[in-house]
Amino acid sequence: MNRDEARQILLLYRPDTADAADPQFAEALALAKSDPELSHWFTEHCARQKKLGEKFRQVTAPAGLMQQIVSEQAASQRMALSRRRFTRMVVATAALAMMFLAGMFWFNQRGPVDDDTLAIFQQQMAGYALRGYAMDLQTNDAGQIQTFLKQQHAPADYTLSGPLQQAALAGCAVESWQATRVSMICFRTGKPLAPGAQNDLWLFVVDQKSVKDAPPDSTPQITKVNRLVMATWVENGKLYVLGTSADESVLRKFI
Repeated sequence: MNRDEARQILLLYRPDTADAADPQFAEALALAKSDPELSHWFTEHCARQKKLGEKFRQVTAPAGLMQQIVSEQAASQRMALSRRRFTRMVVATAALAMMFLAGMFWFNQRGPVDDDTLAIFQQQMAGYALRGYAMDLQTNDAGQIQTFLKQQHAPADYTLSGPLQQAALAGCAVESWQATRVSMICFRTGKPLAPGAQNDLWLFVVDQKSVKDAPPDSTPQITKVNRLVMATWVENGKLYVLGTSADESVLRKFI
């Protein structure tokens, strides 16, 4: 570092402050101690800075200046916050608009979503079975169940397989699907029931026409829906869905 470079650095130096310990002044201060000309200039610089400091300390700030500065700063912060909020609102609104337009484009490209498919029917029936529900009629009498379902205008002329005819009945309920009534007949498999459970085998019967892609024949189709294993088939214009919370091997015993 030469004399001129040190002088440029020391122009920023203020005596009686923390500048003396600032590393950026260290080399320039060291040179000022060893260079007589620079030392003389630096001594005069410090004297001028001290006089200026004394003059500034004698100046009295106008009354209310601090309050005005604080008030203006607070107002400035409020304006900045309002601008940020407005910007976020504009960005969020634009994002929602883009999502809406994208959704409309997707819908127009793919067409309306079918909500009367077999998959959705199975999911809805599984939901009825797995949630906490109350049977409309609790009985082990098959005749009483069919009479009750007929009175409720739900499918009552259903056909049960031989094993289902031998299964223990618990009762029934009437559920809804696409403005159509669904008969839910509740059985027990004979396995230990979960705490609070009334049964663990459900048969859902609905008009075949109410489900768009019902199976074409009476051959049971096995599938897993939520926590149920389900067998689905069609017979005499009705769609049957038999589900259990047990495993598939148990389900097949009642088909």
